[in-house]
Amino acid sequence: MVKKEDILEALKGVIDPEIGIDVVSLGLVYGVDVSEDGDVNVKMTMTFMGCPLTAMITEDAKYAIQAVKDVKSVNVEIVWDPPWTPDMIDPELRAKLGI
Repeated sequence: MVKKEDILEALKGVIDPEIGIDVVSLGLVYGVDVSEDGDVNVKMTMTFMGCPLTAMITEDAKYAIQAVKDVKSVNVEIVWDPPWTPDMIDPELRAKLGI
């Protein structure tokens, strides 16, 4: 059975190329729902609306999730509410970055 933790771990391999940090640590992943059948729905955002890398990062996320054992289908929805802010970055990473 697919677990939310497995999906988040897979998404840690998806790097925002402009920042060089994974989407989970950046706080871009707002939610992960996994059905008993292995259908995965992810809600995530980008650092700003109109980001030219939205399509690429979304496809990278789908690819990473599909690689998780027992995943049957993947849906990644980009949402803009709430808007992303640097406060959403993992606190430990924020400290390392001096934010």
